[in-house]
Amino acid sequence: MPRYCLALDLKDDEKLIAEYEKYHEKIRPEIAESITSSGITNMEIYRIGNRLFMIMDTTDDFSFEAKAAADAANPKVQEWENLMWNYQQALPMAQEGEKWLVMKPIFKL
Repeated sequence: MPRYCLALDLKDDEKLIAEYEKYHEKIRPEIAESITSSGITNMEIYRIGNRLFMIMDTTDDFSFEAKAAADAANPKVQEWENLMWNYQQALPMAQEGEKWLVMKPIFKL
């Protein structure tokens, strides 16, 4: 079961961060469905300061490209992504249009 870790920043504003966390206390059912139907079997998001860290466990056939295509075709996911972008900001090393960046594993015990 492949595991991916991703990072993204939130806008450094306590009120916005609190709102972002509130949205994630119980995400919309259609968003959960889009996650699980893409082959993501578990997803967790952690925060320190305004930095977010996501852990995704996936099926062997999971594809970031297929997930992005399905998300682009889903108006509810696009609505959610646009809403979340009010709180998020790209990492300094992100390319134009990138949000969550896949992290490189460097150690495993």
